[in-house]
Amino acid sequence: MFERIFSWLESRTDTFPPVKPEKPGDTLWGFVWHYTRPFWPMILICSALASAVALIEVALFSFLGSLVDWLSTANRETFWQDHGSRLIVMAVLVLVVLPVLKFWYEAVVHQGLIGNFAMRIRWLAHRYVLRQSVDFFQNDFAGRIATKVMQAAMGTRDTVMKITEVLVYVGVYFTGAVVAFAASDWRLAVPLVLWFVAYLLIMRHFVPLLGKASKAQADARSMVTGRIVDSYTNIATVKLFAHADREDLYAKDGLSHMLDTVYNSLRTTTRMTVALNVMNALLLFSTGTLAIWLWTLDAVTTGVLAFTVSLILRMQGMAHWILWEVAGLFEDIGTVQDGIETIARERSLVDAPDARPLQVTSGRISFDDVSFNYGKAVEADGRGVVDDLTLTIAPGEKVGLVGRSGAGKSTLVNLLLRFYDLRQGRILIDGQDISRVTQESLREQIGLVTQDTSLLHRSVKDNIAYGKPEATMDEIVDAARRAHADEFIPHLLDPKGRRAYEAHVGERGVKLSGGQRQRVAIARVLLKDAPILILDEATSALDSEIEAAIQESLYSLMEGKTVIAVAHRLSTIAAMDRLIIMDKGRIVEEGSHDMLLRQGGLYADLWRRQSGGFLAREAAE
Repeated sequence: MFERIFSWLESRTDTFPPVKPEKPGDTLWGFVWHYTRPFWPMILICSALASAVALIEVALFSFLGSLVDWLSTANRETFWQDHGSRLIVMAVLVLVVLPVLKFWYEAVVHQGLIGNFAMRIRWLAHRYVLRQSVDFFQNDFAGRIATKVMQAAMGTRDTVMKITEVLVYVGVYFTGAVVAFAASDWRLAVPLVLWFVAYLLIMRHFVPLLGKASKAQADARSMVTGRIVDSYTNIATVKLFAHADREDLYAKDGLSHMLDTVYNSLRTTTRMTVALNVMNALLLFSTGTLAIWLWTLDAVTTGVLAFTVSLILRMQGMAHWILWEVAGLFEDIGTVQDGIETIARERSLVDAPDARPLQVTSGRISFDDVSFNYGKAVEADGRGVVDDLTLTIAPGEKVGLVGRSGAGKSTLVNLLLRFYDLRQGRILIDGQDISRVTQESLREQIGLVTQDTSLLHRSVKDNIAYGKPEATMDEIVDAARRAHADEFIPHLLDPKGRRAYEAHVGERGVKLSGGQRQRVAIARVLLKDAPILILDEATSALDSEIEAAIQESLYSLMEGKTVIAVAHRLSTIAAMDRLIIMDKGRIVEEGSHDMLLRQGGLYADLWRRQSGGFLAREAAE
């Protein structure tokens, strides 16, 4: 029975909704409300159950006072006859009603809320952040972003649950206690009301201080995580330069800053706890003294004295719990606010409201008066990274982009992939402005192999199939064979004993050599078989023998496709249909390899330098 109840509660909310992730509110309550809406029914049920439990507990303390009075005045022979029915009612409350209410409360909290609440937030926040622009991820540590997503989920859940718990217990317990005290003698309620006012003043003073300290602590924690992850991610560089000690200092600097925020938070906590202890002592003393004085005046009974003192002791323990909950609440609020700055950021690059999927019919690409400068002001001469560039690539044409470093070649590729929006102009594919089509459909139609190949920390099979998730194993093996990756894949073995295509390649593919990573990446694009192909230094990490073999595969892959190839090694693109020579963001020459050599311009100079002719020329000079 319990398992069915648990399963039923766990399935009340869809933890992984497939809906398109929306931007959460960028204010604290807007952010919390965005992620809490599906859970409000369960939260209200929890509040109702907690209120019922609190009222019964206050009633039990009141009954304790009555029981003391009965025992002090009752006739032992007629005690059960006189009070038995009320004792049975209280026994049912203690043995049946309270356990049932607490069971449902715990079940709703643990099975319905705690797991699903945070996991749903992580799911939605991750999906929203994942669709941010490339620039978003380039401007922050990956570890820091991931930490904020994880922490904000926990903080949001705990913020909502602590607020409801604290409000219920404070409201019900305090109101119930005041009513019960006043029912005995109104004067007994006075110390409790004064204590509550002082309690609120203490919270008003200390809680905002804790909130600021907690926000600073959460930010420092994210910063430290980012620094440590950065060191781990670039461990080869750390080892190469023998800078472990330097990385220690880098981490220590962050940890020291974090420790300062911890000290500040703990000092505030100690001062707050001391103030509460003094208040609680005054409450117990004043209520106990007042109750004894009223008893001497025969204004209250012995049972009232026992009831008030026991309830005050119970409320003292609750006061500490509530204060810690409130302190924890503001720590959670600080964590959420820290996460909001990252998670609730507007996407800088979004699909147009009427965006449609890209339809590639022939593969014509047109750059129409394109200018771009990564959001920076243009140079003194008015030029950007790409400046007033116009270029048309015919369907099925193979074009090579050539130029010195910084000429704008890779930027042009990034603009075609719409990793950034243009400053002016437009880019068309088969007459469709890429800013008016969906980003996913655009990139589905483009295959890309880059110089800096990055693989997912998954199996070789998963990495190759990333180009075509529905691919069969035969198709994956065939793509690996065509990319000459089948020469090393059968010999792979990871630390968990997985072999060949099941072996995992490590973070960013670090367990493979540069050439092996490149061949897996080429296999991935071969499998994708997109109508537009971009090769950005695609064979730069390969030795000459493997490069020559893969060139054959690339030439077969290029058949029937529109191709843009970027290369510093000019021999790899000399056979392209047309070469586009760029300098300072503009096209300065274009034509075939032979034509450009005859012109004797920038391309001819670059060719002489790479072929060694410039050495003889410099010697002659």
